Amino acid sequence: MANRRPITDRYPVTQKYLMTRGQAINFPSDFFKIKLKRDDVYGMVIDIPMAGQILTTMVCFINGAANLYFNNGGEYTGAAQKYKNLVQASHALVANARMILPKCEKVKAYDLPKGQTHNIFLLTKGGVYKTQLHAGLIPETEPEMRTIYVLYQKVLNELRNCQLKDEAERQKNKA
Repeated sequence: MANRRPITDRYPVTQKYLMTRGQAINFPSDFFKIKLKRDDVYGMVIDIPMAGQILTTMVCFINGAANLYFNNGGEYTGAAQKYKNLVQASHALVANARMILPKCEKVKAYDLPKGQTHNIFLLTKGGVYKTQLHAGLIPETEPEMRTIYVLYQKVLNELRNCQLKDEAERQKNKA
């Protein structure tokens, strides 16, 4: 238990990470060639604490784009251009995000999570909305939050599959 982080700990971050995360949260809705209502969700930014000092931010958009950014400045981007399963999972997540909008509050500050809390930001034409999730502690009385959690775990899984395929392709090309 000596490796557990106190809940008040902050994650160490690079300037690149903060800038990229900020750009994602402030991504303009008019980029998408679809008619959006004020409270339609067109993107999600989800901060996901991992083991140790690792903080991952997953960014998904209604067009199926999905990227990962890491607090150490690393990133995994562009996979949606090659992998249809990722596009489908990312689109499904964002298309269903509106169900948790009533559980969110409109925000203008985008704090990093503390401890193992996941921050979920919903991007709409009407502004950015935030809620938090404590993985593993989602009550049965919150089926919408459970659904969104399952959907973003699917996106994470697809991103991991894409990374493995990319690595296998790199290894094959080296041989």
